[in-house]
Formats: sequence, C-alpha cells, structure tokens
Amino acid sequence: MIEQYNRNLKKIGPLLCLFGWALLFIMADNSTVHAAPKKYPFKITTTTGMITDIVRQVAGDRGQVTGLIGEGVDPHLYTPTRGDVAAFLTADIIFYSGLKLEGKMADTLEKVARSGKPVYAVTESIAPSYILEPPEFKGHPDPHVWMDPTAWQQAVDAVARFLSAYDSTNAAVYQSNAAQYNAQLKKLTDYVQASIGTIPKDRRVLITAHDAFNYFGRAFDIEVKGIQGISTESEAGLQDINNLIDYIVERKIQAVFVETSVSDKNVRALTEGAAARHHKMIVGGTLFSDAMGAPGTYEGTYIGMIDHNATVIARALGGTAPAKGFQGKLSQH
Repeated sequence: MIEQYNRNLKKIGPLLCLFGWALLFIMADNSTVHAAPKKYPFKITTTTGMITDIVRQVAGDRGQVTGLIGEGVDPHLYTPTRGDVAAFLTADIIFYSGLKLEGKMADTLEKVARSGKPVYAVTESIAPSYILEPPEFKGHPDPHVWMDPTAWQQAVDAVARFLSAYDSTNAAVYQSNAAQYNAQLKKLTDYVQASIGTIPKDRRVLITAHDAFNYFGRAFDIEVKGIQGISTESEAGLQDINNLIDYIVERKIQAVFVETSVSDKNVRALTEGAAARHHKMIVGGTLFSDAMGAPGTYEGTYIGMIDHNATVIARALGGTAPAKGFQGKLSQH
C-alpha cells in the first residue's frame, strides 16, 4: 500500500508543482492583494542562513522565520525545490540577499513578487558605490557583502524598515531590535579588526576556494585571492591554479583555507603544487563563506560565523586571537 502511495505521489508531484505556479499567476492578476499581518507570529521565508539569522533577530517573536538554504549548501548553485515553492506560497513576507547570489532562484522570486506578496532583497538599500564589481565579472556584482559586518548592519536596518512597512503596528519593536543587534555587530567588527591587525603585514594574505572574502579584505586590510571567481558557477582553469601556485611560492605563503560550501579539490591542488615546488604549505582551516554552521550552534549564527572566520584566519596566518573567539563560544576550528 505504501509503495502504491509513493508511485501515485511521483505521478502527481509535477501536477502539484504546476498547480502552485498556476495559483501564483492567478494571484498576480488580483490587484486587491494587500500585505499586512493577519495574525502573529506571521510567516517569514528567507533564503540563506545569513539572512535567516538577521531576520530572526529583528522580527523577534512577531515573526516565524523559515530558512530554505541550509548548512554547507552553495546558494550560487542552489535550485529551488517544490518544497521551496510551497514555502514561498505560504509565506506572508519573503527576504533574500540579491546581487545575483541566488541566481537559480531569481525566476521563482520574481513570480512570487508579481503575486503581490512582499518580497525584499536585503542588499537593495546598500549604496551602489559600496558594491564591488570585479573587472573580470563585469555586470555581475560581488554579492558577499555579509563578510563585512559594517555592511551587514545596513542589511539589518533594511530588514527593520521592510518589516516596519509591512507591520507598522510593531515598527518601534523592529527598530529597537535592529539597534540592539547592530550594537553587537559593532563589537564584532572591533574584534575582527583587532585580530586581523595582529597578523604580520607580510603574511596578511588570505587564499580561499572562491572569491567570497573581498569585502572582508577591504574592511580589515588583508589581501584576498580566490581560486574560483565570485560565483562558484565559474571554473578555475589549470593556468589560474598554476599562477596562484607561483604567487604562493614567491610570497612564501604558509596557509590556505577551504570553505564549508565549496569543494576543496582546488585548494588541495594548490598545496600539492606548492609541495612539488618544495614549498610547504598547510590548510589553515575551514571557513564559512556562503553558508553558516550547523543550526543550534554558535557557528550557525551570523556573529558566530564571522567570529570563527576571523579567529581561524588570524591564528593560522601568524596573528593572535583567543582560541574560543571574541565571545568565548567557538567550538570549531
């Protein structure tokens, strides 16, 4: 009986998905759709963990937040599932990053927005002059703004504004929550600045699997090089890897870093290539780039993510930082 049920579910699954999209288009033609909470907690759907965490901080107990892209998952390559479509359909308000981070979700988010549902990119309020756009990726902005906590404070402010517009009754609550959380982010920024500042100048080079740390580098005065580009959809060529090995050997770089959401094969190729050139180099640690740590852990929060990264980078490159980070809560290295 269960097997028959599973077979029937496989047959009707695509039809259910089509029905969901049909419902969206019907709603899109309904000009009477108005956004406002009908009850509390209202439903909020978010994309990446970094957004999920800040929305929870700002919404507090007024909103029930559901994040779609979990631990160790690469948002550049993530394709929305039928379950994601259902989460969007049932949400009262939706937050995503923007700047083309959720590339394969773009069409889905656009269709949902046309239904009249409030859909917001948390990066849309950041000044265009602040956004990085590498010359080799013209027309493709660098979406990794959360790597600079000061920039992410602007995203927190944007969440507070959007929630206040949606639920004006609790606007003061959202503004207060955002202010309190941004005060914590200011302390985090000071810690990262101090920790990275202890790395000797000639060793202040951060090499990772892909270009996710350029905002971090600009904020904290550390040179950054990624094997892949700003999107993991790009592939690193053999010549790119060889050029980076030349750079590593010339600069006598002692450590490179892997990322939780990106394959480590290219980083391993760097260490092997350097070894073939009689230069010993280690993997200095695993960093969180496009995804945070496990839910329920300190590293599974935005603050814990950045604390972990800064602490691991500083200690691996010859700087000094407490093993447990700036709040004494780190559990991974």
